[in-house]
Amino acid sequence: MGTITAAGFHVLFLIPIIALHAHASSQEAHLTEFLLSRKSRSSSGSTISDSIFHGGSVPVITNSLRTDEYPNSDRALKAADKIPVLPGQPEGVDFDQYAGYVTVDGHNGRALFYYFVEAPGDKAAKPLLLWLNGGPGCSSLGLGAMRELGPFRVNRDNQTLTRNKHAWNNEANVIFLESPAGVGFSYSNTSSDYDRMGDPLTAQDTYAFLVNWLDRYPEYKARGLYNAGESYAGHYVPQLAAAILAHNNNNNTGVMLNLKGILVGNPLLDVVKNKRGRYEYLWNHGVISDEVWADISSHCSFNGSSYGGMCDEAISKSNYTHRDLDMYNIYAPTCITSDNGSYYSSSQLPGYDPCGEVATFAYLNRPAVQRALHARETKWRGCNRIFIGFKDSPDSMVPTLKWLIDHGLPIWLFSGDFDSICPFTGTRYTVRDLKLSITEPKSRKAYCLLLVPLRSTQGVGESQDLEAPRQDELGVQLALCLTVGWMLTQVPDDVIAAC
Repeated sequence: MGTITAAGFHVLFLIPIIALHAHASSQEAHLTEFLLSRKSRSSSGSTISDSIFHGGSVPVITNSLRTDEYPNSDRALKAADKIPVLPGQPEGVDFDQYAGYVTVDGHNGRALFYYFVEAPGDKAAKPLLLWLNGGPGCSSLGLGAMRELGPFRVNRDNQTLTRNKHAWNNEANVIFLESPAGVGFSYSNTSSDYDRMGDPLTAQDTYAFLVNWLDRYPEYKARGLYNAGESYAGHYVPQLAAAILAHNNNNNTGVMLNLKGILVGNPLLDVVKNKRGRYEYLWNHGVISDEVWADISSHCSFNGSSYGGMCDEAISKSNYTHRDLDMYNIYAPTCITSDNGSYYSSSQLPGYDPCGEVATFAYLNRPAVQRALHARETKWRGCNRIFIGFKDSPDSMVPTLKWLIDHGLPIWLFSGDFDSICPFTGTRYTVRDLKLSITEPKSRKAYCLLLVPLRSTQGVGESQDLEAPRQDELGVQLALCLTVGWMLTQVPDDVIAAC
């Protein structure tokens, strides 16, 4: 394990991230509803990088950037944020964990909640990774930390936790950020803030969070930083990276963030290409019939974000066909609610519980847990519907990705091949739109991002390491992870072996 560097290109650390198995259904429904809502409004083309392209600077509320102004206060805040133990935590935890709030707008009283887990062992030798879930409006604490790549899983009793042996903090110091304000425990004291939430403000607030968080944890200021996420974080992560690089290059705040690269799993990068890839994927996997696919192909041009009545009718037929599937993993069991209100899995897949979000919701709403996390006592939700009308959400991240590539930032895109919400087919179309010269891997064996070997009961038995390209080669690495669904983060033990 470690970091590979070649001609200025960095291959991140080895992490046993695999899974992309079914996500919480609330996030699936959230993203689907958000995409449908775009039909009834014109989406803004504004991005955090637009101002960069036109010679401007990224707007940041500078009075919210503290930059070592109160070192004693920051030390006290860090000490107050330390979690001695979480309720139901198992014995033998060998890493430190912290949680609390970081103010990103003092005037409006806007603060973001974070959960930070350091790496066990030599944490000083490990990079810093910021994880963002999508939605928009879904929690990186409840989904990312508790259901995907965090150190714990909530048991069915809603009271106790189990260690996740595939946790990403085995190889990095990981921040799970609930962003934007209004997600999870994050909040604003100014209600009108929620009406103006969009991609640019989210990037602005997340940048302010990082600067102020690093004042609280100054030992990480020079550490290599990676931004990562999934789903709608295909918007968040590139735009945050653009904001960081813009500030690094035009630094009026005295802040320099050591950004090393970004990685996004099953990302929503381009609305039109994602929709085209989605229905093509569903047809190729036998989810929709030849007749439905023929209607979609005939009536949907996929050359804009708005379609006509015949296209909408064809897509509605498709949506009805797969209404009972988990669209984040079309082959995974689903969580079923019984008549008495209990939950059970439609079938058994060892190491995977489709009802895990139910236990997570109950656990994070326990007063004792909220106190241990230093959160305001409130009703925690995995996703907040106020963001269905998210403003300033551009159709495509391709211009931002091109800008990042031109500025030499390594980009990793990875997809599980069982996910139909943001399928690998849509990501392929988006990468093609970047118009880059492609370097094919030397082997056609199955491979997954970050040099992670696959060992599967479903037929994939070999792996191919991704090579670090030369400086004049591909600025984006695209990896398809076979026999997995949405989350390259949640691992069924008998399907994927850890490195």
